[in-house]
Amino acid sequence: MNDLLDFTGKVVLVTGSSRGIGAEMIKAFGKRGAKCVVNYFTDPQGQNKADAETVAKELKEPLLIDCDVTKSGEVEAMMKQIQEKCGGLDILVNNSGIIRDRTMKKMTLDEFESIIRVNLTGTFNVTQKAMAVLRNGGRVINMSSVSGEMGLFGQANYSSSKAAIIALTKVSARELSRQNITVNAIAPGFIDVGMSKGMPDEVTENFKKQIPLGRLGDVHEIVDAALFLASPMASYITGHVLNVNGGYYMG
Repeated sequence: MNDLLDFTGKVVLVTGSSRGIGAEMIKAFGKRGAKCVVNYFTDPQGQNKADAETVAKELKEPLLIDCDVTKSGEVEAMMKQIQEKCGGLDILVNNSGIIRDRTMKKMTLDEFESIIRVNLTGTFNVTQKAMAVLRNGGRVINMSSVSGEMGLFGQANYSSSKAAIIALTKVSARELSRQNITVNAIAPGFIDVGMSKGMPDEVTENFKKQIPLGRLGDVHEIVDAALFLASPMASYITGHVLNVNGGYYMG
C-alpha cells in the first residue's frame, strides 16, 4: 500500500519557516522526503537567519532563501531561484505572519496597516508569484486563524488580515483550479507555540475554559492538517477552511 504522506520528489516552500509552526511544518515535510525551501526575513539582530540555519540542519539539502514577502521584487526573485534550483514548486504554505494587539481606540494606522501588509499582502504576493512555478496538481495552503472567523478583542488588524486570507483562499481556489491546483486554509485556534505561547497564564487559562476540548492545541495538530491538505487524500478539497481549534469556534 502506498504511503499517502510520502512527499518524495515534491518541492515544498513554507514562508516564515525559521521558527514556530512554520519550522515544524517544513521539518515534517522534510522527514517525509520533500525537497524543502526554508524562507526567512533578515532582522537587525540576525536571529531569523540563525533560526533558519538551525532548522536547515535537520533537512537534507535544503534551500534557504532570505525574502521579505511584502516586497514583490524579492518574492519574484525567490520563485526564480526555486525554479532554477528545484525545477518548480509543488506545495506552498503561506505561513508568514505577525501580530500586534491593541484596542481600536489606541491602534495607530501604522499598527493596522503593518499587520495587513505582512499577513494579507504577503500571502497575495507569494501566491501570485508562485503561479509561474507551481506545477500541475500542486497545493497551496494559507494560514488563517480562529481570530479571522470570530473577531477577537484587540485584534482589529490581525482579525481583519486573517478574515481576508479566507476570502483570498476562495478566490485563489477558483483561479488556480485550471491547473488542477487546490487552495485551502487552516484556521488554528490557540496553539502551544508561536503567538499563543506568549499569552499571560491567566489569559491562557481563561481561553482553555472556553475550548470544549479544554486545552491548547499541540503544534503537530496544525502540522498534520497541512500534511493532509498537501496529500493525495485532499485531492478533491479546495476553497475550504479547516478549523483546528478544539471546538473553540464551530462554523
